Amino acid sequence: MARVFVTRRPVGDGLERLRAAGHEVNVWPAAEPPSQQQLIERAQQADALLCMLSDRIDAAFLDACPHLTVIANYAVGLDNVDLAAAQRHGIAVGNTPDVLTDATADLAFALLLAAARRIPQSAEAVTNGSWGTWQPDGFLGTDLVGATLGIVGSGRIGAAVARRATGFDMRVLTTTSRGGTPLETLLAQSDFVSLHVPLTPQTRHLIDADALTRMKPTAILINTARGQVIDQQALIAALHAGTIAGAALDVTDPEPLPPDHPLTQAPNVLVLPHVGSATTRTRTRMTELAVDNLLAGLANRPLPHPAPTPAPTPRAPAP
Repeated sequence: MARVFVTRRPVGDGLERLRAAGHEVNVWPAAEPPSQQQLIERAQQADALLCMLSDRIDAAFLDACPHLTVIANYAVGLDNVDLAAAQRHGIAVGNTPDVLTDATADLAFALLLAAARRIPQSAEAVTNGSWGTWQPDGFLGTDLVGATLGIVGSGRIGAAVARRATGFDMRVLTTTSRGGTPLETLLAQSDFVSLHVPLTPQTRHLIDADALTRMKPTAILINTARGQVIDQQALIAALHAGTIAGAALDVTDPEPLPPDHPLTQAPNVLVLPHVGSATTRTRTRMTELAVDNLLAGLANRPLPHPAPTPAPTPRAPAP
């Protein structure tokens, strides 16, 4: 019997498969995540960990948890896990790829539509009493048909967003680390820019002040990747200055975003609480994939959904 610590109760009944296999499952009972110290205390005696993207699984955590043999991250992204440290400790790490592609692409397009047609502002006018009468120039938005959508990062989710754009007769530009339209050209030509890159040292603050100035003043920025891909202070300044027309974000830095954060006070911004994969079917399937990884790891089998092997650290040049 192995001991499994789960940092928040996932959707569905997939944890029962762990118990049916004879493993002891300990689930963090609160809705709020454990502190880093609580996370370490509860995981110190565990053989396996099912963690969320908001849990920091760094080298210090792994040093403090010597019994861990497998970690299942309840997400596609792995920026919260120090993969190199896990490899040094001989800990197998897995994630939940593929199953949240469509749900996240749907949300990205929902954000695009909401920002383009000013849906939040229109709905607020109904509830706050400022809707007086129909006006020819009231709540004017942006057409999607014939507009250019720039997709930064054309992996599974980016490609799924591109497919949705074809239904609106949009022109689609894509850029990746391997090619496509150069980022500077994409930013200059796009009416909408949607971000779908993993968070890496190379993509942190990929959209900075310089990138924002390259965008059209009528353009809208959509982010369902990671908050740190955007230089948030630069975005706030750009929204106030009218450098771009608006932003629709499912991810921020930090998360959760404090209600009085300057980003929430910026004009023409829509912020959601990281709900890209938040459908019952998707989150249930994510639980199943995470449990598949744990069961395989605890049985000393290869994980069915392993994390990519971390790139080796470059050696310092010889003196």
